[in-house]
Amino acid sequence: MYEEYHSFDSDSWQETDSVYFDLSALDSVRGKAIVGLRYTEEYPFSNCYLKLIIRDSSAVVLMDSLVNVPIFNRQTGKPIGQGFGNTFTTFDTLDFAIPKKATQVIFLQYMRQAELEGIEAVGLKVLKP
Repeated sequence: MYEEYHSFDSDSWQETDSVYFDLSALDSVRGKAIVGLRYTEEYPFSNCYLKLIIRDSSAVVLMDSLVNVPIFNRQTGKPIGQGFGNTFTTFDTLDFAIPKKATQVIFLQYMRQAELEGIEAVGLKVLKP
C-alpha cells in the first residue's frame, strides 16, 4: 500500500535529522505498519530507539510513541535481518495501528547521541489489509 525509505548521505543519522513520510496521497491508512532500518556492522548498539510522531493534515499530533527496533541478536551478536557484505536491513512491525486520519509520520533517532553511526536508511511500509 505504501513503502518509502529515507537515506542518509554520511551513513549516520544525526540527532537533529527528522525523517518525514507523507501519507496524504493514501485514501486511508489500513493494514500493518512496518519500520525498516538499513544498517552496517559499524552500528555500535544491539537495538535502536526511534521516536515516532504521527500527525494529521492540521499538524495535530495523533500519536507520540517510542519504538525499540532490535538490530543485533543479544546472545550471538549476529545481525538481525538480511543483507550482503556488511549492510543489512531489518524490519519490525509496529505494535499499533496508524490512525486513519494520519497524513504524516515522523521518525527521530532517540539514542541520545549527536551522530548515530552505521545507519544508512530508515523506511516505512504499510501493508494491504
